[in-house]
Order: sequence, then structure tokens, then C-alpha cells
Amino acid sequence: MTRITVAKGDGIGPEIMDATLAIIRAAGAQFEIDEIEVGEKVYLAGNTAGISKESWDVIRRNKVFLKAPITTPQGGGYKSLNVTTRKFLGLYANVRPCMSLHPYVKTKHPEMDLIIIRENEEDLYAGIEHQQTDEVVQCLKLISRPGCEKIVRYAFEYARQYGRKKVTCFTKDNIMKQTDGLFHQVFDEIAAEYPDLENEHWIIDIGAAKMADTPEAFDVLVMPNLYGDVLSDVAAQIAGSVGLAGSANIGEECAMFEAIHGSAPRRAGQNMANPSGLLQGAIMMLNHLGQTACAEKVQNAWLKTIEDGIHTYDIYKEGVSKQKVSTSEFAEAVIANLGEKPTQLKSVSYANSSALQLPRYQRKAPKNKELVGVDVFVHWSGTDPDLLAQELAAIRTPALELSMITNRGIKVWPDGFSETFCTDHWRCRFKAGSGKQLSKSDIVMLLANAESLDIDTIKTENLYEFDGKQAFSMGQGQ
Repeated sequence: MTRITVAKGDGIGPEIMDATLAIIRAAGAQFEIDEIEVGEKVYLAGNTAGISKESWDVIRRNKVFLKAPITTPQGGGYKSLNVTTRKFLGLYANVRPCMSLHPYVKTKHPEMDLIIIRENEEDLYAGIEHQQTDEVVQCLKLISRPGCEKIVRYAFEYARQYGRKKVTCFTKDNIMKQTDGLFHQVFDEIAAEYPDLENEHWIIDIGAAKMADTPEAFDVLVMPNLYGDVLSDVAAQIAGSVGLAGSANIGEECAMFEAIHGSAPRRAGQNMANPSGLLQGAIMMLNHLGQTACAEKVQNAWLKTIEDGIHTYDIYKEGVSKQKVSTSEFAEAVIANLGEKPTQLKSVSYANSSALQLPRYQRKAPKNKELVGVDVFVHWSGTDPDLLAQELAAIRTPALELSMITNRGIKVWPDGFSETFCTDHWRCRFKAGSGKQLSKSDIVMLLANAESLDIDTIKTENLYEFDGKQAFSMGQGQ
């Protein structure tokens, strides 16, 4: 029998986990449980990760993790267990269904039924940040081809398996041409392999506005990490309630299932919380385990319970709801409806909804990589970029010459505008002269010259061409 790892979490976590497990067991789910302790107690015992090595061993052995919400204490350097788990276990795909339950749960979008598939490991969530000058801090946005290919292919395979018709990509590649540009490029490449599915791309700002206004225009949405984090919560809320939404975090070997809401410590121990979000995560877990008949039975019973007007306090509404119930009473109502289907809401069929089997990423042959320059970032408290250019002229080498200075991305030298506000953080671009071959020793010489003149270099970024194509951004206004 399948063994799964369960963490009951903090706040309302134990109550909604007990309710969820009672429902899926009553439906005939086949699994055994190894329970672990994670979250607040572990944090406050001095473990800043919120999880012990022994618990990691259990999760890695069982491969499937059903987790209730946890509380991360404020301050003290405590790390988000969700982010850590996703990265350690390679859970690259976050899947969040967002469906309207109109008219039983209030929403302005009664026809909404979309899936947000969010890249889960990289982007700005790599968490690589540095303070570089008195006035400027940096966060690195990392987008990889493997990350793009895995999440985009997952979105198309998910759409095909679940009978969806269209996959939409959201990026901001009109501005971030290298990072978001790669995501969009990979989306177009993979979309061509799925001619049976419609595909489209939207710039994230207008796409988000369209989703908030007309969510029924979308079916499956795929996007990088930060956009997906923000928009999946927006989508859940406009569908009716963040408290009703669950999510799956899928990797090549392991998977984690959870509600998207927090631990709500103010409601802990009161038998009031709505277990629906965690139950939705558990239904996705059952599909992942291949127990699709059980998943279908639970989802239809849950829909029937919502349709019957048996509601917890958070969605109870006079004139629509019939009975306000506790956490445990809601679970009992769902159990009583097992085998039933809704008559007004759309029932579900999960006949073809087992875990997706995607091929592992295959690394491509390396491209020809040529060093053509370097961006040197400098901490300089002056305000006139012409004066900085004069200082930098003294550090050039026979192979490298200053070609541009930017401040917060905008070109300020040559031919900058006096109206441009500048901080103390300057990107100084040195390019190879015509016909000159660069090596990293040329960059070392440049930095040695800067050090000898007390120019405060913060960091460098090498400038490359791959197969003759420029692989770095221009300065804004260049």
C-alpha cells in the first residue's frame, strides 16, 4: 500500500487535516501515513528551517507529502518551509485550479474555470539578494532553459490530459528580453509540438488585467514564479475565496499537496475553519497516486455539499446557504454525500487524470560562447556621469574600452540627460575594440587598474555572444 507523509501544521492545520483525512478515507483512499512535525514548534526549538533531518528522510522515502498550513515566526532568520521544500525536492510545477462555485459562493465571474501552472523553483525566488551600495540593493532574476522547458511542457501535457483547449503564457519580455524572453521563446517552441491545443501569449500587465476582468477567456495559464504567485492568489480570490483553493507542487520524483491559505492562528482550536482548500489539495494527491475514482467521488461529494448550502462560516450567506456548520460537521456532510453528484454545479470525471509522466530534461549541445566585454558595477557617490567616465578612462586596457554607463538601467553616458536622477550605483560597460579577442585576464587587468585608482568595483558581469548572437541587454535609451 502507498505510504504518504502527513504534517498537520499549525493554527487550524490539525483540524482541517483531520477533516480531510476522514473524508478521503471514507471514500476508499488507499494509503498509510507517516506523520511528521514541521513548522512553529520546530522553528521555536531552534531549527531555523522548521523541519528536522529525520523528517526530510521520511518525505524523500515516501515521495508524496500532504501538508497543512504552518506558521513561520516573525524575525530571527527563519526560512520559509514552503520555498525550501519546493527547491530541495525539485518541485518545479505549482498547479492551482481556480473554479467558480456560483451561485453558492459569491463571485463576479460565474463562468470562471482556469488552471494556473506556475514555475516553482527559480525567477526572483532564487532569493539571491545583495546590498551593493549605500543606496542600492539587488535581487537576481534567474531563468533557465531547463526550468522553462519543464514547466511549459507540463502545462501542455496537463491541458491535453484534462481535456483543456488552450494554453496561455504570461511574461514581461518587452522589458526583460533575456529572462522573460527565454520563457516566451521556449513556450513558442514547445507549443508547436501540440497542434491540437490553442496557444497564445500575453504581456503580464494587460494579461493580468484581462484575467481579473474576464477570467472565462482563459483555460490553462503558465508563467514564471513571481507572476504565478501573485496571479494564482488573485484568481482564487475572484473565483470566490482563497480559502477554497488547493495546490499541487509536482517534481520529477516527489510531490507536495496543500491548501494555499495560511494557518489562521486566530481560528485555531475553534472547529470553525473550512477544510476545503486542503481537501482540494488531497484530491489532486489522489489523482497523482492514480486513485482517480476516489478523487472523483470526493470532488463530486464536495460540490454536492456546497450546492446543498451546507457551508462553514467563511462562505455562509443568508438567502443562499442553508446551514452554517463547523469543520467536523462539514466533513460529515461531504462523507454523507459520497457517491452523489451535484445537479447545478458541473460534476467532474477524472478517468484520465493520473500523474503526468514527462520525460526528463535532456541538456542541449553547448553553443559557441565568445567573451566580448564586461559590465563593471561601481559604487561612486558623484552625480555627474561625465566625471565618472573621465575617471574610468584611466583604467582601460589595450583590449577593453568604456562604451556606456547606465544608472538603474538607463543610459547616462555618453549623451545622457541632466534630468535623469542617478543613485550611487553605476553600470560601466567595457567592450572589446574592433577585431580584438578578449580573455578573462583582460578583465582581471581592468579590475587591477580600478583597484590601483581606488575605484570601488562591486561586481562584474561578463558579456557574451552565443553562436554569434548578443546575449546581454542593451542600456535603456541606447
